[in-house]
Amino acid sequence: MAPAVDIEEKKSAVTFEDLGCLPSLCEACRLVKYITPTEIQREAIPVALEGKDIIGLAQTGSGKTAAFALPILQALWEKPQGLFACVMAPTRELAYQISETFESLGSTIGVRCAVIVGGMDMMSQAIALSKKPHIIVCTPGRLADHLENTKGFNLRQLKYLVMDEADRLLDMDFGPKIDQILKVIPKERHTYLFSATMTTKVQKLQRASLNNPVKVEVSTKYSTVSTLLQYYLFFPLKHKDCYLVYILNELAGNSTIIFTRTCADTQKISIMLRNLGFPAIPLHGQLPQSKRLGALNKFKGGNRNILVATDVASRGLDIPLVDVVINYDVPTSSKDYIHRVGRTARAGRSGKSITFVTQYDVELIQRIEKDLERKLDAFDVDKNDVLLLQERVDEAQRFAMIELKESGSKQKSKRFRDDDDDADLEEETGQTKPKKKVHKRR
Repeated sequence: MAPAVDIEEKKSAVTFEDLGCLPSLCEACRLVKYITPTEIQREAIPVALEGKDIIGLAQTGSGKTAAFALPILQALWEKPQGLFACVMAPTRELAYQISETFESLGSTIGVRCAVIVGGMDMMSQAIALSKKPHIIVCTPGRLADHLENTKGFNLRQLKYLVMDEADRLLDMDFGPKIDQILKVIPKERHTYLFSATMTTKVQKLQRASLNNPVKVEVSTKYSTVSTLLQYYLFFPLKHKDCYLVYILNELAGNSTIIFTRTCADTQKISIMLRNLGFPAIPLHGQLPQSKRLGALNKFKGGNRNILVATDVASRGLDIPLVDVVINYDVPTSSKDYIHRVGRTARAGRSGKSITFVTQYDVELIQRIEKDLERKLDAFDVDKNDVLLLQERVDEAQRFAMIELKESGSKQKSKRFRDDDDDADLEEETGQTKPKKKVHKRR
């Protein structure tokens, strides 16, 4: 037993200086309270500093962003140039977060970043690119648009390419756009590919874009951190909102993310909760980008402590001090479950997840438990106490439906389901799904 303890003590004693980071970057790490390197950082940073390509496999919340940001910033410090590195991310919110990490870690060396994502003005992005920022953080579709249409912009001098959350990039059909980008950037470059899982699509991308990479793996296919307490709550579907309100009452004061399956549910639940006095705010793909960022900032800043979100918030977002994740709808895959619950219990902190299971979700939750190789614990509640809230919840639901109708959302609710993914796909990948024929009045 003693040798294992000694190994853990040695690991925890490792510093960013020991990994080979410059003093100015170590100081930046201290300023952002990165005290000791995480496992993926300990494994990846020394390899990256040797100039090797990397495939990094690590569970969500493991500190992947700093694992690729620090070596890039160190290389930039040694040989500064514009358009030095490009980082591709699957969602706009994650792109903004990666940019914030680069700017905070690179504050001591004056790094400049540009975020290039869908939903924002192309012209202002073109102006930002013309100033040759050191780091571009982007979604692949919008970057491909600029490479094709923005005069004078190219990445022929690019030194580093990072594909973050590569499995999600490929799940979202970004593959053709990534192929398009790979054709117009230098083959002589350093490439880092980070992913939670090694799917066949990711293996194919690895073969196409990396040169003799070093594989750094610090996670199994399906794993959650040990500090996360995972529960399920079983009840009839008709009482779902009642149980949600009861749990939020019981956990009042905690910072909570509630994950739903559709944009329409996200909107309806957030209105219902506000009618009951809960400080809830929605986040989903149908919102304008400014509102999405505003919702995220209010939640991060503590102005609202309940975020009701679709899976747009499940990947990569590092929101400090999320105490509880509630799966209002059971995720359809184990991978999505892991990413949702990974929003809490980050960076060594503890956290709690509660998954709502109705009579229609039993098979889904059993599949997740099988992949996790563990049983979720039952969350104890008194059914009679829960049902005391039914009348108030029913009333709040009625008010929520009235409010949605008055704001015109009744007509939009079908679009929330049908067009949510289409809108992001069209903006960020340039691909569209076939549209139904609409006969216009003349």
